[in-house]
Amino acid sequence: MRLLSANSLQLHQFNDEGRLPPYAILSHTWGDQEVSLSDLESDNISLKSGFRKIEQACKQALIDGLEFVWVDTCCIDKGSSAELSEAINSMFRWYECASACYAYLEDVHWQPGLKGSRWFARGWTLQELIAPNEVYFYNSEWKTIGTRTELCSCIEEITSINQDVLTAHHRNLGHGTIGPLLASKSVAQRMAWAANRETTRPEDMAYSLLGLFDIHMPLIYGEGVNKAFTRLQAEILRDSADHSILAWSTESHISTITVDQPQSTPGGPIDPRDHVAVALATQPKLFALCKNIATILASDARPIEMTSRGLKIDL
Repeated sequence: MRLLSANSLQLHQFNDEGRLPPYAILSHTWGDQEVSLSDLESDNISLKSGFRKIEQACKQALIDGLEFVWVDTCCIDKGSSAELSEAINSMFRWYECASACYAYLEDVHWQPGLKGSRWFARGWTLQELIAPNEVYFYNSEWKTIGTRTELCSCIEEITSINQDVLTAHHRNLGHGTIGPLLASKSVAQRMAWAANRETTRPEDMAYSLLGLFDIHMPLIYGEGVNKAFTRLQAEILRDSADHSILAWSTESHISTITVDQPQSTPGGPIDPRDHVAVALATQPKLFALCKNIATILASDARPIEMTSRGLKIDL
């Protein structure tokens, strides 16, 4: 894991995550002029518009007594598919282990504008909202808006994420991790949190959810969102007996579609005939109506099995 020195803006490599120094982590939405790993060696780095938020995050970290910062744009070598895969599979844990998470909302000037922020519509920021011990929100001028705990009522209204999830760390549940609380929420409910979000790369709609389900799997860019999301659900089914994974509905997304009128979506065209033939959803949008679905599991419930002939379910 690479960390950026908040003092010198020099990168430091740490190979043992068990011995990482305390660090802050930045959550933001990407723009056209982000600072990459190679840009850190450039004398013109300050000319990029994305440099300012890194600089401000480092200043805030020093104020908070933290000497290191992690920023996704410049702390990952995205030219290495192996490193990118490892980083994405580790991302939730990195945000969870951060001493502070700064959420920079560049399109928000004052608190009432929170609901319209692009930050709440992006796929990757879902785990960045949930995983950290606390999230500190800053507006376009890097002025404090509030913390996740302070804003939990407003954030719940925007995202449909339960307040007990948003305030779990603050209440010090004693687990040392948000994992047990997330596991108590149904698969369908967690999927619903991502239903109205988007990612630039289609497959990232699935990959950005790995941490929410404690899943690790290979990344295959180019496979498309449908295959990526199906693989994610297959991994979930390996250890889960939660039948809510089958609670998705086309009505939430394509209520007026007909067989002769396929509709295009950010994840590609949806054909109703495909959904008649399969039991698993092809993208998170189809869980949009599932935000209140709970699952009650019997003590002897068995995981759903994927077989060559379909799904095997014990009811």
